[in-house]
Amino acid sequence: MDTRDFWLADAPVDLAPLRRRAQHDRAGAFASFEGWVRNHNEGRPVHGLRYESYVALAEAEGAQVIAEARAKFDLCGALCVHRIGDLAIGDMAVWVGVTAAHRGAAFDACRWIIDEIKDRVPIWKHERYADGDAGWLHPETTRGTDA
Repeated sequence: MDTRDFWLADAPVDLAPLRRRAQHDRAGAFASFEGWVRNHNEGRPVHGLRYESYVALAEAEGAQVIAEARAKFDLCGALCVHRIGDLAIGDMAVWVGVTAAHRGAAFDACRWIIDEIKDRVPIWKHERYADGDAGWLHPETTRGTDA
């Protein structure tokens, strides 16, 4: 089990140890987010995708996001793991788990973390479309969307 608060994984992630690791005696609330590979984007059928990253920079920036969230929302704990490599439809691409004394902070922090990860961490998505085409999705083209 990884002991970092943010990391990239090149294999499927077991959620049970992550949830256990997030538990804390001060916590009264737990909120999580799972992002999955969907079968479409902007009206185009998608067959799968690949995430690539500059790992050292991504892990450093992701850790910074988690540290900022802990301070901003007075959290008991926060973790995030993002997949890299080839993923199929339905695979989990990202997981965020947050514990706090109260549900409001947990919900708010969970949303803030995933938004900041998508905005700041250098992870690039390459989608493979049903028509045989493929393309890179860049953060500047997906800002403000669920992509």
